[in-house]
Amino acid sequence: MTTTLRPIEPLQHEPDGTRSRRFQVCVNSRPVGEIHLSTSSSFGDAVARILDLHIEEPDRRRGRGTVAVLAAEEVARGWGCKRVEATVPAEAEAALRAATALGYVVRNRQMGKALGATPPQLPAGSRGRALAPEEFDEWQEHHKAAYADSWISSGVPEAQAWAKAHKDYATLLPDGAITEGMILTVLEHEGVRVGTLWVGPREDRAFVYDIETDVEHRGRGHGRTLMLLAEAQSAAAGWTGIHLNVFAGNTPAERLYESLGYETLTYHLSKDLL
Repeated sequence: MTTTLRPIEPLQHEPDGTRSRRFQVCVNSRPVGEIHLSTSSSFGDAVARILDLHIEEPDRRRGRGTVAVLAAEEVARGWGCKRVEATVPAEAEAALRAATALGYVVRNRQMGKALGATPPQLPAGSRGRALAPEEFDEWQEHHKAAYADSWISSGVPEAQAWAKAHKDYATLLPDGAITEGMILTVLEHEGVRVGTLWVGPREDRAFVYDIETDVEHRGRGHGRTLMLLAEAQSAAAGWTGIHLNVFAGNTPAERLYESLGYETLTYHLSKDLL
């Protein structure tokens, strides 16, 4: 049997500058599902994204999805893309195994938890204070560079990583330290600065955009305190859930989040197109 893709719409040019197209997945010309392919709004035309893949129940577990993904990669190559990305829900274990078998690598994952009615208390001697406007430029320069480095370490080309960092910070913090809805905090312990935290809204929940314990104060539990502070701030703002992103290989952060009850929600995978 032959599995092919059949376009079911013209090539779409989206308002954000991306291109996308939906295809039927066909076996011997018989439709068995759909796949939706686009370019990346974050990394530009050099990167494709598989936005959705659905195979009808009677045709699952027969390799249809695997062949559809390979065919989509050929379409992406025709668009001039050098890399393809996909997001897999944590509960879709079979899809994650199939993607890994095709050479996709987990680059980062999103984790989350529900927030209780009672905000957590910080350890004695620890408190958060607002990041002052005069501290913002130095904070942003440092954290934007660290953000770009995280993408570079995960395999994203340097120019693309820096372009994403500049775009994300400009979009999320247009008014700097006083951007509405964003909470930028310095954590102090016994009057000494030990780390920083950035929490804000994303869709209908809180999101931890950045968290860092200062180098000279690491290994003393301040990372956990920063996360407790993030949860307390989120609950005070009325959010009932909190999410965050963690890059693959950041084992200390993964262990911390898991110990606090965070669960993986989605895996974000990437594959270079040779």
